[in-house]
Amino acid sequence: MAAYRLSFLSIPSAIAILMACHHPTKQAALAGPALLSLQLPAWAIADTSLRFDFPYDNPLTAEGAALGRMLFFEKALSADGSLSCASCHKQEFAFADSARFSPGMNSMRTTRNSMPLLNLAWDHFFFWDARALSLELQAFEPVTAHHEMASRWSEVGRRLAQDERYPPLFTSAFGDARIDSLRIAFALAQFERTMVSLDSRFDSYFYLKQRHALTPQEIRGKELFFTSAHCVDCHEPPLFKGHHVVNIGLDTVPIDLGMGGRTGMPWHLGRFKTPTLRNIAVTAPYMHDGRFATLEEVIDFYADDVFAASPTLDEHMLPWRKGEVRLSKQDRADLVAFLRTLTDSAFLSDKRFGPP
Repeated sequence: MAAYRLSFLSIPSAIAILMACHHPTKQAALAGPALLSLQLPAWAIADTSLRFDFPYDNPLTAEGAALGRMLFFEKALSADGSLSCASCHKQEFAFADSARFSPGMNSMRTTRNSMPLLNLAWDHFFFWDARALSLELQAFEPVTAHHEMASRWSEVGRRLAQDERYPPLFTSAFGDARIDSLRIAFALAQFERTMVSLDSRFDSYFYLKQRHALTPQEIRGKELFFTSAHCVDCHEPPLFKGHHVVNIGLDTVPIDLGMGGRTGMPWHLGRFKTPTLRNIAVTAPYMHDGRFATLEEVIDFYADDVFAASPTLDEHMLPWRKGEVRLSKQDRADLVAFLRTLTDSAFLSDKRFGPP
């Protein structure tokens, strides 16, 4: 299968000049960390949809990503020292959670299912209701959310400063030992951007032209996915997700208002971020509220139960409104078989993303 790795590359001169001009007093400090670049498979390098730029104020560095990895598994971020980011985002589940709602502080539960964490460098917004426009902004919220880690940034900073491991790591990543919420969020974002998953059997078949990588049933499922089942309308390769916040007709009357609950706009009611289908076979349960336990249930929903009369139904769901999506029992089984080919087994056990 295709392989990718992290590699060290020199920063392009234009970015270097921009960094120096933006933070002239910190130029020397920022020159210290080794800039890190993601070396993608050849097919991905050639795919223009996978081009991206790291934020100029938070460039990806080896030291920053290493610190972020430490913090991702650090339970001192939670109020009572019992939870870390990894408590709700587990590697064997593609950094999702097998529980419908993850446990938080004081026997509370999260209000939505934990989303998988992979290929985040290409996302434009985060959380099911798209309320964070960067990974850095996303990293701030769980630490202080009362139903998640329920902590205070001042306490987190104090704990980390008293841990002899962390001041040198912050110095290596940011130039001095100051520990604050911004630097913690920046480091977490750097680590999460390294979570690249582009090595599935589908990739071997489709991009590397290894025609025996898929079975005949899986190929039939692929054809359905890209044609009459209309899955590709919202889940486009190579990432198998869309940069959309959509109402797919889950409910006649939405209980969770989704993006509409945040914005108050009627057109946003029942709209949620379109998740990736990569590694979908290991990220159950499904949907924002984890209502479906299996892929079979998900396919049955799209085949039989889409509420096409929803006034805020997304335009991507027009084939359902027109009654064009019809799936036989065999079609459904074939689609599930194809979705399982999107599993990147190496990603699920890659030690670079595990506990440090």
